[in-house]
Amino acid sequence: MRVSTKKGMWGGRSPDTSGTAIRNRRTRRVPEPVVPTDQGISPSPVRRALDVAVAVTILVLIWPLFLLLAMATRLSTGGTAIYRQQRVGQGGIAFTLYKFRTMRPTTGGPEVTAPGDDRVTRLGAIMRKTSLDELPQMVNVLLGHMTLVGPRPESVALATRYPERLRFVFRYRPGVTGPCQVLVRDEKVLGWAVDVEKFYLTKLLPHRVEKDMDFLNDPTLARTVRWLVITFLYLLHTAKPDLGPAQPELAGATALSGPTDD
Repeated sequence: MRVSTKKGMWGGRSPDTSGTAIRNRRTRRVPEPVVPTDQGISPSPVRRALDVAVAVTILVLIWPLFLLLAMATRLSTGGTAIYRQQRVGQGGIAFTLYKFRTMRPTTGGPEVTAPGDDRVTRLGAIMRKTSLDELPQMVNVLLGHMTLVGPRPESVALATRYPERLRFVFRYRPGVTGPCQVLVRDEKVLGWAVDVEKFYLTKLLPHRVEKDMDFLNDPTLARTVRWLVITFLYLLHTAKPDLGPAQPELAGATALSGPTDD
């Protein structure tokens, strides 16, 4: 049998490995989902274009603030300014999410953060309240890990504990903001829960997924822009989340966030 060869660098003959290279590229392993789900659903091309345009604009305009927060975060936490964590992305595949660090790096605790958590620094509490800690996620948006509006980018540890009936939400690309991030803010309802992780998974999570799916069933460009505007107004405290009358269980949970001032 004749073997195809080609001239080597020094005039010799070497086996033609181009076919092998092609086969290797074809058999390159695709990352395995950390949470089994159906095939991932990407944002539309027009939404992806909006993602890139907004992310680039924000990073170009606020880079001085970005650097200032990075230095202040390093001083206040004693750790690296950027916090990295594995989160569940589109199709259940993990990616590395970037945020400004808001907690002291040497302390452990539950995956869900409740009000008054002593792991959070003073600067971290301010950044969480204003969502400034999420500015580095614009890099995730540029890399295609996240989109501007979508479901919560859940931690792997919590995602693997999701009820089976709710895991379909991991088909979608997670968002920097979205209906559940605005309408069902964790810190508003977890304050007095005895087991915050159990409460989150059994009581809060179904409502979060319901709100997300209301958007994801019809994620048009107009609705995407609308949620970006709502998020901006909410951060300025000019818009107030409305849980609605169809969620009495969650409305009751809101009362757990703290005592009244009377």
